[in-house]
Amino acid sequence: MLEASNDSALPVIPGKRYFTIGEVGELCAVKPHVLRYWEQEFPQLKPLKRRGNRRYYQRHDVILIRQIRSLLYEQGFTIGGARQRLSGTEAKEDSNQSQQIIRQLRVELEGVLDILRR
Repeated sequence: MLEASNDSALPVIPGKRYFTIGEVGELCAVKPHVLRYWEQEFPQLKPLKRRGNRRYYQRHDVILIRQIRSLLYEQGFTIGGARQRLSGTEAKEDSNQSQQIIRQLRVELEGVLDILRR
């Protein structure tokens, strides 16, 4: 869903297990109130909620949010169209997420390799 050019404009997702709504907003260039709205509109987006109803997003949630952002802001889909597109591609979702994770790991490993070569 996300092309490499779009992916490079957004920061690399750190290797953390959980992210707060503020961190996800920065990683995906989306404001927190928009993320809360998208939770209502996209059934696939279900962050963990802990004490005080605080949201904790996982890596797959961040990747999904980037896909939603791409569909809405870059590809021009409506909310309904993006919802339909995501529900129709759930079978492909795992492979797309895996490919994005592999690309991101490769970038991170190349960075480590550059540091080790110095």
